[in-house]
Amino acid sequence: MTHTSTDRPAARASGALVPVLAFMGIVVSVMQILLVPVIKELPRLLGTEPDDATWVITSTLLSGAVATPIMGRLGDLHGKRRMLILSLALMVAGALVSAVTSDLLTMIAGRTLQGFAMSAIPLGIGLMRDILPREKLGSAMALMSSSMGVGGSLALPAAALVAQHTDWHALFYGAAGLGVLCIALTLLVVPESPVRAQGTFDVLGAIGLSAGLVLFLLPVTKGGDWGWTSGTTLGLFAAAAVVLVLWGVMEVRLKAPLVDLRTTTRPAVLFTNLASIMVGASFLVVSLVLPQLLQLPKGTGYGLGQSMVVAGLCMAPLGLTMMLTAPVHARLSAKHGPKVTLILGMVIIAIGYGAGLGLMSAPWQSLVITSILGVGIGLAYSSLPALIVGAVPASETGSANGLNTLMRSIGSSVSSAVIGMVLAGTAHHVNGVTVPTVHGFRVSFLIATGAMAIGLFTALCLPRARPPGRPRHRVGGEEDAKPEPTEKVPCGASAAGS
Repeated sequence: MTHTSTDRPAARASGALVPVLAFMGIVVSVMQILLVPVIKELPRLLGTEPDDATWVITSTLLSGAVATPIMGRLGDLHGKRRMLILSLALMVAGALVSAVTSDLLTMIAGRTLQGFAMSAIPLGIGLMRDILPREKLGSAMALMSSSMGVGGSLALPAAALVAQHTDWHALFYGAAGLGVLCIALTLLVVPESPVRAQGTFDVLGAIGLSAGLVLFLLPVTKGGDWGWTSGTTLGLFAAAAVVLVLWGVMEVRLKAPLVDLRTTTRPAVLFTNLASIMVGASFLVVSLVLPQLLQLPKGTGYGLGQSMVVAGLCMAPLGLTMMLTAPVHARLSAKHGPKVTLILGMVIIAIGYGAGLGLMSAPWQSLVITSILGVGIGLAYSSLPALIVGAVPASETGSANGLNTLMRSIGSSVSSAVIGMVLAGTAHHVNGVTVPTVHGFRVSFLIATGAMAIGLFTALCLPRARPPGRPRHRVGGEEDAKPEPTEKVPCGASAAGS
């Protein structure tokens, strides 16, 4: 099923490889927050009802979730660089479609194409593993994994500034231009991976997984509008369960499945993916709560009365600290292993949200919260691909990281639905307008802290793994294609010796 690769990469890596791939990750993350500054105005801008306007956001989420594992597998089979360029090209095409329309259906089509950009993150991580020498891999993967948070945080004030002073379609023209730049840099700097998986593409598996994900994520994202106990919501959840179970049974029987479920049940992969759901859930909470708190009028008694741009700037430390944490993670992970850095990151996230319960009375306090959370999320996000890479063969890196990215997306989607339900359920009326309460904000932070408690338990269940800098066993002068050996430890055992 796999090809082996030597200790020395077959493709020569340019010194610009890591910066280019990290920049691409930042650009990709812009797609997720591009419309945040105008989200309340979308019904008016598109001439539609609020419920229908949310499809502009939902469509990108759904297509990204579906594309990530599929493009990851295609990258393993046919070349990660090739699929990376295809993902970026679809993003550019989607941005241009959205830039020239104010029609709802056309906008949804464009946003659906933009969602394919999500697969660029795991493909970039896979390229790093296949091309870079091992001593540079830890810090490179940390930077790449953190790029999603970095881009989202830094692009928010920029997008707000554009939306305030120009036509909102300029957001899409800017995204298309950045996408074209990424494609050009990839063609110039990024070599193709020498690693290939054997087998054929599992078309039925791709259809089954796509159907199951859409059936699951649709009620997650729209359940608040449809009603969580409505027949539509419950019916879609039930259909998702049936489809995904049948898909799993089929995948286990195939010689070349879309997702190797036997690999995903290894403790190192399983518990990493479970922890990823919790990290993804916690990351989104601060992005949902603080911008609203900052922009609510001071007349509410707790709102901070800041502009959209200032609110975006107050979120910027989240991305900046994530970026600065990447080299720190590389040193800690090389010495103690990615399990320890993941646990440390989750503890810091929990501390950040716990502190945030009492830091809601001034804009500068938001800077403190985002700075603490940025360090924790940076450590946690950087640890996840390192754990996956150490647990799967080189020829499955793209699909395995694609699945891990999907787990983070699922966590974010579920978190968004839960926090939205909490804020709506605790809202009150001020001058005839429904606004969230400070109680709802605090409950949201408590939920994020609880998610970290669950994440810590799953992280403690991870087996011990050799730090990523050590060489693997060699067979006949070549690197063994098997993943790093691990040592099982009981759930709840101390990570100090991991």
